[in-house]
Amino acid sequence: MASPIPLRSRLRRYGTSYAMLLPFLALFAGFLIWPLANSLYLSFTKFDGINPAAFTGLDNFQQLASDARFRHALGNTALYVVASVVLGTLLSLGLALAFNGTSWLHRIMRTVFFLPSVTSSIALMLMWKWVLYPSDVGLANTIVSWFGGKAVAWLATPGLTIPILVVMSVWGGMGYGMVLYVAGLGSIPEEYYEAAKIDGASAWRRFRHITLPLLRPVTTYVVVTGLIGAFQVFEAVYIVFSTGANTIGGVLDSGLMIVPYLYDQGFTHFRLGYASAIAWVLFLIIFVLSLVNLRVGRAMKEL
Repeated sequence: MASPIPLRSRLRRYGTSYAMLLPFLALFAGFLIWPLANSLYLSFTKFDGINPAAFTGLDNFQQLASDARFRHALGNTALYVVASVVLGTLLSLGLALAFNGTSWLHRIMRTVFFLPSVTSSIALMLMWKWVLYPSDVGLANTIVSWFGGKAVAWLATPGLTIPILVVMSVWGGMGYGMVLYVAGLGSIPEEYYEAAKIDGASAWRRFRHITLPLLRPVTTYVVVTGLIGAFQVFEAVYIVFSTGANTIGGVLDSGLMIVPYLYDQGFTHFRLGYASAIAWVLFLIIFVLSLVNLRVGRAMKEL
């Protein structure tokens, strides 16, 4: 067994590399590790940003368990995440299959669908707010009036809030998933499809037994990143549905999600310790769901 390299020899050999890493490590520790550690500490305290933090143990987390508004935000978020991730993944795959060619038409269509993914989210939300404006000025109500319908209060109808948020999410994100699926489709050897055609496999069987299994890594990535992004939704709720400091979740909190509720508690009511507890609960939810998704994807790959 080889003897370990002495520390002096290791520093002489790798000292320059370590020195070049120090600026990055300092920034990484200062802007990521320290804020995370401080946030974890604050989650066990009562802190308003002015007075010194008072350690309260698990009080914040116990209060979360009995917080009806937090449970409402959690339920809204769960419904939104499931709908947006499932629809977004299916539509991304459908677009990739429809515009997977090399013709100019397919390239233009891929560009059109991908543009919302690289456009400023603030600009997109302001556009959607204009589209859904309650009077005839809004594009949606203008189209409704063309067919003789009455103006709809899109942003003031609680039953429409989650569907509208899902539509905005899917429309803005399916182009990104489409590009990933197009890359995945391009990596599948054409010989597999030719062999399946010779064996008499139909288009559906080729899709089911060749395309879907070989796209499983891409699907796992799209679903995991979609979960993370959906749980962190904020701009859509804050810009489109918020009408004031006390209505960050829209009418009757119909659009209240976890991150807007975190913002409301931390920066409207200055309960920064409580907001930190919400942030860590959100982190644990995302971490567990991502881990389960990766394990399921790995198990299906082995099968």
